[in-house]
Order: sequence, then structure tokens, then C-alpha cells
Amino acid sequence: MDAPCLAPVADPKAPDVATPRQACDSHFHIFGPSSRFRYSPERAYTPPEAPLEALLAMHARLGIERGVVIQGNAHGTDNSALLDALAREPRRLRGVSIVGDATTKETIRRMADGGVRALRFHHLPHAGGQRYSSLGLAAFEKLAPHMAECGLHLQLFLDAAELPVVMPRLERWKGPIVLDHFGAVKAEAGLRTPGFETMRQLLAGGRIWVKVSGAYRVSRRYPDYPDARPLHEALIAANPEHVIWGTDCPHPRLDQDMPDTGHLLDLFNAWTPDAALRKKILVDNPARLYGFT
Repeated sequence: MDAPCLAPVADPKAPDVATPRQACDSHFHIFGPSSRFRYSPERAYTPPEAPLEALLAMHARLGIERGVVIQGNAHGTDNSALLDALAREPRRLRGVSIVGDATTKETIRRMADGGVRALRFHHLPHAGGQRYSSLGLAAFEKLAPHMAECGLHLQLFLDAAELPVVMPRLERWKGPIVLDHFGAVKAEAGLRTPGFETMRQLLAGGRIWVKVSGAYRVSRRYPDYPDARPLHEALIAANPEHVIWGTDCPHPRLDQDMPDTGHLLDLFNAWTPDAALRKKILVDNPARLYGFT
């Protein structure tokens, strides 16, 4: 049975601090319209529709001028909605796709030419029964040569506690490695867990990038998630050149405590009080990683 999904807040608040020009939402999803872009029959959830127009309106409200569309579970490996958005907004959008492990180099090349900058894989062996993409490290190992030749990087949704298992399998991969949502750590456990410390060290050494996105996915303390703030600050202190931020809008798979997307940007601004650092994370870093000009 599909997991329940709340609709996002329809009219998010405007941020309290002005957003810098060319700021990038480095993690959001497009869903539907299902009349045109059908959902996968193997999906783990059915989200409220979040077409391109709705996401662009949210970005306008927040003062965001660039974005990275992340393929979500609801559309499976059918990237039609994502590719359509990139074709319609080639200057302001880039994409991260999920593809089957038999995808050809020619197909990946066409996607890269259309604005896709990474492929996304999952490694969540202890997900507590929640289903995500079944395409994990084995699929990446098959596709890595094509990805390298087409200039794509690797995006991973994983539990940072798995990094000691995962990183040896990525030893030959020389491209960027981007971790979603604070490495899916538990904020209530604090900074001293082995998973967080491993992630922090890899970030400090420049081996990985981390998205300080989805605070509500690592903290249960709605709506301000105060226990996520030390994680945010420690990651930025480790290597501000390799940190990016995203809304994770429309916040799929939530069945309670839907955050206001504008409030999430307010939290990022409050947790990153230095304006130069905010610009680095919102503008400069994603421009470099995703190839915005």
C-alpha cells in the first residue's frame, strides 16, 4: 500500500532575509501532472501533484533563481517529467536522474546533453521497511564507466553509518560524490556518532559533498529542528566549499508536521549567519557542481 503523503504548504512564507541573486535550490522534486507523466506502478508512495509551474512559483516566492530537479520514487526510472522540465527551463534548471542498470551510454549522453548532471542511487539497508529505489551500488558499478565518460557525478541517499562499507567500493570513482539530507543521520544522537564523524572527515578531506537539506528528515523536533543545527554548523565548518542546500519540496512521504518551505529557508539563514557563507552555499557551490553559468 502506498505511504500517505501530505500536500505541501500552499502559500509558503517569504524569507526573512533576502535571498542572494542566482541562489539555487539544489534538491527538489517534480511530480506529474499524472495525466501526462504517469506514476510508476512500483512506487512506494503517491504524492500530491507538484508540476513544474508550482515549483517555479515556490521558487519565485523564496527568491530562488536556479534549481536542481531530483528524480523521485513516484516516477521510478521514467525521467520524462524531469527531462521535460529541463527542456522548458534550460538556463535555470539541472537534473539528477534515476535510471535502470541496463541504460546505455548513448541514453546517458542524451540526458547529460539535456541538463542531467548526476545519477542517483540508494543504499539504505536499515530503512525500517520504507521502500526506496532498488538501484544501489551494484547498479552504480555497472553504470560508472558511462557516467564518467558523460561527465556525470554520483548522488547517494544513504545512511552515513554505512560509509565505511560504501567508500571502499567507490575507491576507483574519481568524480564528485554527493550525499543527500545530512547523510540521513539521527540529529538526536548528536555529533559523536561514528557515521556523522566519518561523513565529517570525508567532507573535510574534499572526498564528498553534503546537502544540508531535509532537516525534518533527520530531526523529529518540528518545526524548528534545533537538534539539526549542530549538524549543519559542523558540516559547514568542515568544508564550506562542498556544502549545498535544497528545499526537498514538495516534501514527499510526510504524513504529519508538514514544514513551511519558506521557514526552512529561514532556518538555513539563521543557522548560517555569515552572508558570504550563505552565498557560497546557495550560489557559488551549486554553480560549480551543476555547471550553471
